[in-house]
Amino acid sequence: MNWDDDTDTSDAPAAAADRLVGASADGEDQAVEAALRPRSLHEFVGQERVREQLDLVLKAALARGATADHVLLSGAPGLGKTTLSMIIAAEMGAPIRITSGPAIQHAGDLAAILSSLQEGEVLFLDEIHRMSRPAEEMLYMAMEDFRVDVIVGKGPGATAIPLELPPFTLVGATTRAGLLPPPLRDRFGFTAHMEFYAPAELRRVIHRSAQLLDVEIDTDGAAEIAGRSRGTPRIANRLLRRVRDYAQVKADGVITREIAATALKVYEVDDRGLDRLDRAVLEALLKLFGGGPVGLSTLAVAVGEERETVEEVAEPFLVREGLLARTPRGRVATPAAWTHLGLVPPQAGGAGSGQQGLFGP
Repeated sequence: MNWDDDTDTSDAPAAAADRLVGASADGEDQAVEAALRPRSLHEFVGQERVREQLDLVLKAALARGATADHVLLSGAPGLGKTTLSMIIAAEMGAPIRITSGPAIQHAGDLAAILSSLQEGEVLFLDEIHRMSRPAEEMLYMAMEDFRVDVIVGKGPGATAIPLELPPFTLVGATTRAGLLPPPLRDRFGFTAHMEFYAPAELRRVIHRSAQLLDVEIDTDGAAEIAGRSRGTPRIANRLLRRVRDYAQVKADGVITREIAATALKVYEVDDRGLDRLDRAVLEALLKLFGGGPVGLSTLAVAVGEERETVEEVAEPFLVREGLLARTPRGRVATPAAWTHLGLVPPQAGGAGSGQQGLFGP
């Protein structure tokens, strides 16, 4: 039950906001997550390698009596970047200041935040890759020398006044580490990439959350929800809450495998975590275009969604699941997609689609 509650979604397609299996957090998610969030590395579920490395970094800093190195956390939304930033502050016994890259549009915005930090304070900067370039350049000096130059005046009469900063720890979070310029990445002392969770880890997340929410769930029920959670704790907890609602209204309140499967069928989340939009994309690709290849714009029109929605909301998970492939000729369905929807591929059914030779003999 580790996730980020402050991921900025202002650039995300509108269709992503109301998806039950979407990784972004809305107001309801943020309120619930605040109560479920782990408070220490010991409570944090999953990300074993990152936890072990981070534990060494923090304990070594405490032993030296120094602030921890700057930390960069990268990975998909909902995996626990905000949670880890709060744990870093808790483990160091320091306060935390939370802001985001899109909120810092001018160097003065960043200077105001940095100049008000206390010694040892943790500054969490979400979506750090979306910070403005002037602020980014100011951050270089602040991270390395704990100093910023404040420009007073304009034109030839402008002067730079150096402002000393107390030692602090910057925790940067990004969903797109490749967009960070090398000079910024190099100034982080510890970099960690958050991986998607295995089903066994998600079962532990679900059991822990169920206990905190006072929900009775058996092992099979937790496994059923975990298998449909796309490897993301935030989604697992959202599905748990919806299954809890179903169990309270339609059953005796206990979540079993049968109850979980029936509830998620009502919410149109299938056994691989695909929702209505995902299946619509696959069905259009298979039934209308024989499995492809087909251009993204054409596929989006067939689904009745915007091009950006199909590309940014549906495709990443379908590609990760091995159900869809992006090729130079267009989008192509894999054999697994035909199997998942219970359809017969053109190669076996005799329909000509031009698909032969891409994935089969």
